[in-house]
Amino acid sequence: MAELFGYSVPFLLVVAGAVLMVMEAFAPGAHFIVIGLALLTAGLVGLAVGPALPTAVLPLVLAGVVLAAGGAALYVYRTFDFYGGKGAGTTSDSASLRGKTGHVTERVTKNDGEIKLDSGGFNPYYQARAMDGEIAEGEEVMVVDPGGGNVVTVESVSAFEDDIDRELAADRQQEDTEAERNADEERDAA
Repeated sequence: MAELFGYSVPFLLVVAGAVLMVMEAFAPGAHFIVIGLALLTAGLVGLAVGPALPTAVLPLVLAGVVLAAGGAALYVYRTFDFYGGKGAGTTSDSASLRGKTGHVTERVTKNDGEIKLDSGGFNPYYQARAMDGEIAEGEEVMVVDPGGGNVVTVESVSAFEDDIDRELAADRQQEDTEAERNADEERDAA
């Protein structure tokens, strides 16, 4: 069997694959898992069938196993996306925060405050500054200026309400009141 540094090549592949898979635990994100799994599989196959193969054929078989196992591991990784739900809930840059909505977790003023964005990525909490005045805790806000770090400028969603929105809300409230009145009349008539 082929040797390198006094160890068989399949044994070295098993060790290298195991080391890469352990490294994945320290740096998750599929940087090392695919190649580590491919090397580990090739090493195990080499240990199992290596003694039965001629020395000249073993490297070709191991290379084929590395390619097949690596391709299969990559396919499974991409198909099932073990690390992040296809990127859902993440932001690509600060500009993508513009227009996002959230809720105030600490009162927001022109100088201080904190919000939690509804779809703000890994850590949805951002330091926030108000455009005008103060925004109370629990109020819904929208990002109007994402800034560039983790400090965003927000405005209360109620500030975006225009005349049409107010009229629609009044109409909905009037319809709800009429529906309640009709239900009361029907109950009284029965």
